[in-house]
Amino acid sequence: MPRIKQKVCIVGSGNWGSAIAKIIGANAVKFNNKFEERVTMYVYEEMIDGKKLTEIINEQHENVKYLPGHKLPANIVAVPDVVEAAKDADILVFVVPHQFIPPLCSTLLGKIKPTAVGLSLIKGFAQGADKSIELISKIVEKNLKIPCNVLMGANLANEVAEEKFCETTIGCRDKRLAPLLRDIIQTPNFRVVVVEDCEAVEVCGALKNIVACAAGFVSGLGLGDNTKAAVIRLGLMEMIKFVDTFYGGAKIATFLESCGVADLITTCYGGRNRRVCEAFAKSNKSIKELEDELLSGQKLQGPATADEVNGMLKAKNMTDKFPLFTAVHKICIKELKPADLIDQIRNHPEHTMRLEGVVEDTDD
Repeated sequence: MPRIKQKVCIVGSGNWGSAIAKIIGANAVKFNNKFEERVTMYVYEEMIDGKKLTEIINEQHENVKYLPGHKLPANIVAVPDVVEAAKDADILVFVVPHQFIPPLCSTLLGKIKPTAVGLSLIKGFAQGADKSIELISKIVEKNLKIPCNVLMGANLANEVAEEKFCETTIGCRDKRLAPLLRDIIQTPNFRVVVVEDCEAVEVCGALKNIVACAAGFVSGLGLGDNTKAAVIRLGLMEMIKFVDTFYGGAKIATFLESCGVADLITTCYGGRNRRVCEAFAKSNKSIKELEDELLSGQKLQGPATADEVNGMLKAKNMTDKFPLFTAVHKICIKELKPADLIDQIRNHPEHTMRLEGVVEDTDD
């Protein structure tokens, strides 16, 4: 019996969405025994110099606003109606700002294949009414009634578009689906590792943005690479503790994948959260002012994620267990100055003796 070819829809067309469209479009052609060559991409319609963005993409095969200078494969078809784009898809790749997921799901409910599966590339959380954190993949699953897997990694969009070598991590427990997700994503320069720790993969993708804010403060204060390394290590330890506390733990090896330590490093040295927070430490401007000034319409995730995490930690009386996350939040809302960061983590819970049988004197 012949294999039924999988139809793919990319829900989103910003910088990262367009970069991943380059890969998905090429792989749909390469593996045309597994995938339909035509790949739809939902594009929020905008006018660019008097012309619709979807028309420009379909005629010029370039997203001139969000990924200029990079040709998209001709089989990527821009569609301004999300229902039209997604209705026949077997694989829905979600890559939009996280605040757009609930309304998109509401629009799509009952209008997609009941057998469809999701793959979320969205780094961030949503906040529940009780100050708890909701994972984006779980919002998709709850609102669309389909399983949703995740992809996270050290994947700065422009570098991916330029086909510079990097790795990524897919969290997927479905052993039938995992090879398909790998095949539609992997290239010689975009290597995929699939793991089963879906929650850990997704949580890392959000929390690393908080740590990147701390790294930005360090850069802005001129404190040097030793200090930044300490902040990155303590941030990683808080990421591990957060997953262990709220999601039942994960294999430590998952944090050594691209979704963990690699994404943390690249974001702390090259990401927009680091860049804006470095500028914040050097100026009297607010985070919002600097976001508007420096990011050309793109949005920060770090300060918002720090706020969401802080709400959850406060509700559970656990802010003292995560002093770096807590300090970043307080600095972003100007309760503390960037220069106060080091005092907040100087006596971090991770600064401890790791020798068996040693009793510490806790006076410092």
